[in-house]
Amino acid sequence: MLQLPVYLSGFSVAAGLIVGIGPQNAFVLKQGIARQQTLAIVTVCVLCDIALISLGVAGLGQWIANWPAFISIATWGGAAFLLAYGLRAFKAAWRPPQFDTTQTATAATLRQAVLAALAFTLLNPYVYLDTVILMGSVSARFDDAARWSYWLGCITASSLWFILLGAFASRLGPLFAKPMSWRVLDSLIGVIMCATAAHLVFNYGN
Repeated sequence: MLQLPVYLSGFSVAAGLIVGIGPQNAFVLKQGIARQQTLAIVTVCVLCDIALISLGVAGLGQWIANWPAFISIATWGGAAFLLAYGLRAFKAAWRPPQFDTTQTATAATLRQAVLAALAFTLLNPYVYLDTVILMGSVSARFDDAARWSYWLGCITASSLWFILLGAFASRLGPLFAKPMSWRVLDSLIGVIMCATAAHLVFNYGN
């Protein structure tokens, strides 16, 4: 039976951790604006978060927290990926793309979109910190009967966020018909990616 207070607790915890323009959300936002496989990208992000939150609530978070080697590998690998993408975004800011924002991308880019969404989800250590470790740790407060209500609240908040983000981004297409808008967005994304990479290294790289 659903326990509403516990459900709302899970919803608020997940919303507080997920909402915000980090690397993953910035990627969803950019692809949504360009209308490039938005549905596929949102679906990948939602399914990955459900899987990771489920693992955290099941107790995997405590195991990861006690495995320094995994944290170190994830930190340096994730930082390298985010730095590379950040530099790529800065480069793109000098040559903003000319998207026809009234058309969706062709099915030929589906594989690339899915792989990129998986990379931004699974190669970013903060995703594990938020979903597996932090959400999983909070779930330990509840007994087995209440834990599924907490889990449901978490995945509801996560799913709703990505769906709304993708839908909102697609409506910004006309604003990005001008190259200057893409220069600003790519520059902002570059700053987010590089800053996140630096924060990872300086705070978790040891």
